[in-house]
Amino acid sequence: MARFYTANEIINRAALECGLTPASDPAESSDESFVQLKGLLDSAGQEMVELHPWQGLRKKFAFTTQPGDTGIYPLPDDFSYMLDQTGWNKSARLPVGGPISAQAWSYLDGMNFLDQPLYAIFQIEDNKLQLYPQPPPPDISIAFQYQSRNWVKAQNTEIPDDKISNGSDLVMLEPIMMIKMLKVMFLSAKGFNTQDAKAELQAMFDSRTGK
Repeated sequence: MARFYTANEIINRAALECGLTPASDPAESSDESFVQLKGLLDSAGQEMVELHPWQGLRKKFAFTTQPGDTGIYPLPDDFSYMLDQTGWNKSARLPVGGPISAQAWSYLDGMNFLDQPLYAIFQIEDNKLQLYPQPPPPDISIAFQYQSRNWVKAQNTEIPDDKISNGSDLVMLEPIMMIKMLKVMFLSAKGFNTQDAKAELQAMFDSRTGK
């Protein structure tokens, strides 16, 4: 049995728990309820990415500073957020300091500590990683882990994405948790009582994050 469920499997399971008859291809169905379920699954996946650093969505990013670098580096296209305390200056075998606030960055920039042994402090601004000092010394190896925003993957191409393209796409999050999340969102959108459904979702979420 596959580790992850397709979008169609999750939509149909959630539909069944909400009292609907499963569809043969729910992601392509023109039925109002299934159109809504497909859209809500996108919202559910995107929200779930932000709620916990799921191990299946963790990635590594590394680079080495080069002569002529400005100290400003583009983040990966699928970057959602950096995982706390995973940034390392491998060259010096020291943790990378940060992220620091805009106020602290302005202080460092204004005080000009370039002649001090203070390296690899960072902030994230305009979707870019900024290292201090600027420009940075060459040959500093920086590495960190981050949470990818891409929670779904097309089976035929293995290309990840942050939204559903078709019903055969694999949802790379715990299936039962996504079913419960989608159920809550659908019932809420319809104006139905969600108390029991929310309790089920919370139980699944606590179970997964506690392991």
